[in-house]
Parts: sequence; structure tokens; C-alpha cells
Amino acid sequence: MPNLYQKILKSVYNNFKEDTSKMLIATSGIGWFLSSLAQCVAIYRNKEISPESKSFLFPQEVADGCINLFSFLVITLLFKKGMQKLCTTGKFAPKSVREFLEKNKDIYKDKVGKLDFNLDDVMKNNPDKFPADTYKSYKNLVTTLGTVGASILSCNVATPIIRNSTASKIQHVYKDIYSNPAYNTSNQKSMKI
Repeated sequence: MPNLYQKILKSVYNNFKEDTSKMLIATSGIGWFLSSLAQCVAIYRNKEISPESKSFLFPQEVADGCINLFSFLVITLLFKKGMQKLCTTGKFAPKSVREFLEKNKDIYKDKVGKLDFNLDDVMKNNPDKFPADTYKSYKNLVTTLGTVGASILSCNVATPIIRNSTASKIQHVYKDIYSNPAYNTSNQKSMKI
């Protein structure tokens, strides 16, 4: 068992050591999925909730889970990519990288900050001179901070707004169904979950 545990730890380390924002996104996405799944199972298995309520609550929780996960992933991945782009174009760079670019301004002067400029390529082409460790650490820090900020924005601002407006629309549909005189007990039984 210790060998399996060590293999898992080594795999996690190798996959996320240079980009901890990937770890944040992966673990948060898994967390959103599992919490949504638990909420759906709790509603489904709760015998105290009426079938009529279940027919509304269960689809609402599935929709909430999808919205939570989708909005989280979209917002955090966009922020992550944006922060990475700011680093790879040289807009955000540590002092040692800026000094390297300044020393080689005849090559890079007009390229820094442009979308097609990539410091990762510069690092590969100048392995002995480019401050690779500093650059990688800095890029990791910036993308991680961007991902944390995006997670906060997603979870506390965007997701509740999207989820509440969607839930409100779903609730109006179900209110219309239940307030319709044509709705009877046979319809209730067919809507059971």
C-alpha cells in the first residue's frame, strides 16, 4: 500500500509541480461535482420529500450542479489562460527576465508584449542565458493567483447569479404545471423520480 500511495503522490507532483493552478482547478472541479452529486442523491433518497417536490427539486439540483461546474470551469480557465498569456508575452515578467530582454533588446525590443511573442520559446532557444527557473516560478505564481481570484469571482458572484436566474425560470415552469387544472394525480405519478 505505501508503494501505491507514493506512486499517487509522485504522479500528482509531476503533473502539477510547474502549474499549481491546474491542481486548484482539478480539485475544485471534482469538489463541485461531488457536492452536487451528494445533493442529488440526498433529495432522491429522502423519504420525507413528497414526489411532487422531488419532481421539482431533483432536476433543479442537477441544473444547479451543471451550472456550478460549468461556470466555475469556464471562468477559471479563461482567467488562467489570460494570466498565462500576460506572462508568456512578457507583459508580466520578473526582474531577471526583463533584464535578459533588455540585454537582448536588438532581438526582442519590438516583440515583447505582442500576442505572437512567447517567452517559453525564448527560454527554449536560450537555455544557458535565460533565467528559466525564475520565469517558471513567476508564471506559476501569477497563474495561480489569477485562478484563485477567478474561483472567488465564479463561486461568489457569477455562479449564484446564473444559478438563481435559471432556478427562477425552472420554478415558474413547475408552478404553471401544478397550477393547471388539467394536472391530476396520474400526472403526479408519472413525474415521480
